[in-house]
Amino acid sequence: MSRRERRRRRVAPAPATGAGLLRFFEEESMGVKIRPRTLIILTIIFIVICIVIQLSA
Repeated sequence: MSRRERRRRRVAPAPATGAGLLRFFEEESMGVKIRPRTLIILTIIFIVICIVIQLSA
């Protein structure tokens, strides 16, 4: 038996889709929903404002 075959036997199989994997994505959570792109843009704007304030002080 090769090392590769031994590793394959140790690794657990991936869960089936019927075991709740898809259900996780169907659940709605409460709270603010914001797209990742919007969050990145707001973060960059915040950083720029902080730099401008720091340089003007």
